[in-house]
Amino acid sequence: MDTRFPFVDWFRNSSPYINAHRGRTFVILIEGEAVAQGRGEQLIQDLALLHTLGVRLVVVQGIRPQVHQALEAAGITPRRHQGRWVADEAVMARVERVAAEQRLWLEARLSLGLPNTPLHGVEMTVVSGNLVMAKPLGVRDGIDFDRSGEVRRVRDAAIRGLLGQGSLVLLPPLGFSSTGEVFDLDAADVARHTATALGADKLILLGEASGLFDDAGQLQRQLTPAEAAPLLARTAPGDELSRHLGAACAAARHGVARTHLLSWQDHDALLGELFTRDGVGTMITQHRYEQLRPAEIADIGGLLELLEPLERRGMLVPRSRERLEYEIEDYVVIERDGMVIGCAALHSFGDARMGELACVAVHGDYRGGARGDRLLAEVERRARQQGLVALFALTTHTAHWFFEHGFRQADIADLPPLRRDTYNHARQSKVLVKALA
Repeated sequence: MDTRFPFVDWFRNSSPYINAHRGRTFVILIEGEAVAQGRGEQLIQDLALLHTLGVRLVVVQGIRPQVHQALEAAGITPRRHQGRWVADEAVMARVERVAAEQRLWLEARLSLGLPNTPLHGVEMTVVSGNLVMAKPLGVRDGIDFDRSGEVRRVRDAAIRGLLGQGSLVLLPPLGFSSTGEVFDLDAADVARHTATALGADKLILLGEASGLFDDAGQLQRQLTPAEAAPLLARTAPGDELSRHLGAACAAARHGVARTHLLSWQDHDALLGELFTRDGVGTMITQHRYEQLRPAEIADIGGLLELLEPLERRGMLVPRSRERLEYEIEDYVVIERDGMVIGCAALHSFGDARMGELACVAVHGDYRGGARGDRLLAEVERRARQQGLVALFALTTHTAHWFFEHGFRQADIADLPPLRRDTYNHARQSKVLVKALA
């Protein structure tokens, strides 16, 4: 009997991430629009699931649309400057009231435990308080921002203590001063400072945008702060994307390993980003999580797993673990989030000033992304560095790819003597050669 369920394969594939996230600290910003548009319940269920899986959660709660609604109801139009409103006493009274209402709403939802609900049997302790210290923005361009402020410091030791007790820490976009005042803060700035102070493993910013897109409309899966800077320069000060991207870049520069830009409009965005290899949004990271680098002994297992399907199909000559260990310094790999998804080797024949481009392989799920081109370019760079004047390759299946990359067909006689003597006539591999300019 076939009882196959589609989610089972996804669940199996997510197991490495379940293990990797356990005990990690995530700071998650949920903008107020998510709650205003009815997405709060689903996100709370996702937070509860993360909590049960052992993730230490700090949730920053945005309240901008709710405050706008309260101000409109009171007939108040706040002054705005540099993307921030001037929080005078009338504005601040609404900010404080809305923050309290939204905190109570979220705490109530996280306490829900009725049968037949996703939170049944889940007990979560939610703690908030004076955990963010603030200072006033002051007078800028001749405008007194009154009780609009910025983060001065985050009480990270207190937050760590609460997380260590198994609590979910909830932070509103408010800060407290040493003089006993309360200041209106930018929620993205609170999230960024909190993630930095805690040395969080992830900062997750849930807004309206699904991530960052290039001029052709393609989603950018991963960017460094330097790569994101031109996109940040195009945003309008104060809008959500500007605030989120600015926070993401600053967090990356200050040691937060990964910041994720996701859309709350996508019901599966949070879990899809955290429990799949490629995710669904844009990640800002100081160092790329897909990188081309020299192979190491620790990569042997990944190389064997990558090469085995191609060896089984006869596309590559089988390589033993011992051979890979012996030749490991000849290899370069593409690693993506801890998984070897591509490799190539350069075996040098110094007397003939030629090198063999061997074992070019890209995982089936990651073909079509010019990774083969990157591997070839790196092998050519290495070959030139070693003073080689030509590359050769032996192939039975992919001659056209080599032709497209500047190789020409040659004869066995064109191979270096040592390689000519070990040529496998039974395979009848084509001999291809490329001169290195």
